[in-house]
Parts: sequence; C-alpha cells; structure tokens
Amino acid sequence: MKRTHIRAAALLCVLVIAGIAVHSQPPQMKNEPGRYLISIYNVSAGKHLAFLKWFAQQEAVSKEAGGPAAMWFRHTDGAGWDYIVVTPVGTATQEEELGKKTDALAKSKGMSTGAANQLEFRSFISTHSDTYSMGPMTAAELVKEAEKKN
Repeated sequence: MKRTHIRAAALLCVLVIAGIAVHSQPPQMKNEPGRYLISIYNVSAGKHLAFLKWFAQQEAVSKEAGGPAAMWFRHTDGAGWDYIVVTPVGTATQEEELGKKTDALAKSKGMSTGAANQLEFRSFISTHSDTYSMGPMTAAELVKEAEKKN
C-alpha cells in the first residue's frame, strides 16, 4: 500500500510540474501581417562602401530614437540591384513621430537632416525605389484575405 502512495505522489508531482511548464510558456501569438517599407538600391559605381557607412550611421540614429531594425540583402547574382532593405514600419503617425525624434538626434550629432540629408543620400545612388507592403503571408492567407466579404 505504501508503495502505491509513493507512486501516486510521484505521478502527481510529475503532473504538477508538467502543468506548470505548459502554463508558464507564453501563449502562441497570432502572426499578423505587418507593414514594411521595401527599398531597392542601385549604388553609383565606386560608392558602395561610402553608401553602407552612411546608412550605418543613419540606422544607428534611428535605433537610438526607437526605430526598428532593417533587414539588408546584398546582391550576389542575377537581377540588377545592389541592395534590398526591408524595414518594419508603423502607421503614418508613428513614422512621423519617429522621423521627428530621428531628426532631432541627427542634428544633435551634427548630421544632416531634411533636404541636405536627401542630397547626401542621392550622392551615393544611381537609382532607388521604395514601396510599402504587408506581410509576410502565405499564398493561402492572401486568397483568404482577397475572398473576405466586407
């Protein structure tokens, strides 16, 4: 009889520990698509390193202002682009607030802002394009979204 009580107590302990472990895990987050800015850059000949250093400074200021980290992709073979940058963005209001914070920090560090910053940026590139997008999503999720009735 004593042996049965020990086994039952041991089983109860295992169940309690398993229950604690399951309930201490964060709940599964629903992976909602986000809003992203996708930028494609063709850098002027001989300006690649200067372009990357300039952008690294811009990103450091953005990070300090609370901006999100960008994901950079470097061309290796194929299409005619040098870099693609995917940056999570918030609403237009959130972007505007981040821009104000970033500009204030850049000014305090002696960096260019506004039109001067845009001209500096353009000195490094031959062409670029920017577009806003939603994702990531699967094709099935896109179908479901497209078939929603309002």
